[in-house]
Amino acid sequence: MDSETPNTALALPVFDGDNYHIWAVRMEAHLKANDIWEAIEEDYEVLPLPANPTMAQIKNQKERKARKSKAKANLFVVVSQDIFTKIMTIKSVFEVKNFLKDEYEGDEKIKGMQAMNLIREFEMQKMKESEIIKEYANKLLSIANKVRLLGFEFSDSRIVQKILVTTPKNFEASIASLENTKDLPKITLAELVSTMQSQEQRRLMK
Repeated sequence: MDSETPNTALALPVFDGDNYHIWAVRMEAHLKANDIWEAIEEDYEVLPLPANPTMAQIKNQKERKARKSKAKANLFVVVSQDIFTKIMTIKSVFEVKNFLKDEYEGDEKIKGMQAMNLIREFEMQKMKESEIIKEYANKLLSIANKVRLLGFEFSDSRIVQKILVTTPKNFEASIASLENTKDLPKITLAELVSTMQSQEQRRLMK
């Protein structure tokens, strides 16, 4: 196997048409890590070599062609068969990216509806007695990040407030302690979770 050929794309989840925004972020990070994002982000043309090209010109042209080919191959292996049949005849990898974005990102109205559904899901969350605080916080943060990916603001302070009012009674001591020692409107999500984890661990050790 060519050691320079990116193969981590095979570890990425196959895009089947759902959660485009999450997939697009992961795909961009993957392509940047493999130094081929430029081939998708910029619709550059690989110019023919001049007469009597230098070795540097030959190498540069080969690398630019290879980036385009690798980027296209990476996109082809991380989409479902149904989506692949829609993009397999598109020649430019730049056009493949734009097709997927236009087809699956959704317009502002659709994104607004998706954000509203996620916010509704966020508001309905309540920590279960069987959950640990880290799991609950991560669940809330995951929903918040999906809203952010759609282009809408969602502050950490909103997550902090949600945790403070929806955790079980056995966390009342932690919250009371925070009220006495911290300015709650300014406490960070990490500080809140850390404090509540400490009490949780002490309780579990008893």
